[in-house]
Amino acid sequence: MTDEATRETADDARGWRTATEAALYGPGGFYRRPEGPAGHFRTSVHASGLFAEAVAELLCRVDEALGRPETLDFVDMGAGRGELVTGVLAALPADVAARARAYAVEVAARPAGLADRVTWLTELPRTVTGLIFANEWLDNVPVDVAEVDAAGVPRLVHVRRDGIELLGERVSGPEAEWLARWWPLSTEHGLRAEIGLPRDQAWASAVTSLRRGLAVAVDYAHTADRRPPFGTLTGFREGRATAPVPDGSCDITAHVALDACAALDPALRLPEALLCTQRDALRALGLISARPPLTLASTHPAAYVRALATTGEAAELTASGGLGDFGWLLQPVGIKDALL
Repeated sequence: MTDEATRETADDARGWRTATEAALYGPGGFYRRPEGPAGHFRTSVHASGLFAEAVAELLCRVDEALGRPETLDFVDMGAGRGELVTGVLAALPADVAARARAYAVEVAARPAGLADRVTWLTELPRTVTGLIFANEWLDNVPVDVAEVDAAGVPRLVHVRRDGIELLGERVSGPEAEWLARWWPLSTEHGLRAEIGLPRDQAWASAVTSLRRGLAVAVDYAHTADRRPPFGTLTGFREGRATAPVPDGSCDITAHVALDACAALDPALRLPEALLCTQRDALRALGLISARPPLTLASTHPAAYVRALATTGEAAELTASGGLGDFGWLLQPVGIKDALL
């Protein structure tokens, strides 16, 4: 490559955080496309209506912990096309549903057919009393990527719109401090990390909007004892993993350092957050995957088939090596933990 071509390549590149922000949320970005996320990948929300029912159960427990307030807020962060908020409202008991005030927070336009009672927003309500539920939201908060160069120095990775990467400046400032605390890199050439500081800040913003209640983040996650040595940045298009290319044609995602998100500013004086797997969380909410008794097959065949289907869906939501391994971060504010 000529010096001139190298300069052109470098001039076209920018940090992964900036590139991802434009590719996902800018004009014509991936999350503004009409088919929505469900057109490209399957989350727990799309896997089974049982997930929305479990979230509705959690909202009911928050309601009880709050003393059954006159108005109970439910905020669906990263709402997609409103699938979760719709399912939760449908699953609530009538007395709770009558007091529920639902918000869907999403950058895309409000989908046609969404119930009028759902308020569609591009950012969190100023104050919330109830449940903030962020299912696969934090993994799409854009982050920068660091890579160790040949001299053993972590540098920011820059990327062109076509996905070609180049090493940029040395990681410094708050980003370097975050790496040192949460994802320290040795001097081995090629090691990578995603700098999760923007996600910590996004989560803190969500929690501070909560007057009383519970904030929950559910995501692909890792903790300090199991950081992936080369990061997790990837793309998704039409149901398949693909190279992350910041041109708006695919989702760009990376797993979340949920333990870093959980370490909120001590000045907030909040109770300690709980980290658990989706498997344990859903079981605590009453979701079980036990097979129905075979006797039901002969006495009530239709009921047996329905129960078997439900069992399969519950098993998928709690499966080891799959959705059951998702991390749940739960932060109570002004109430005791509503999960256990």
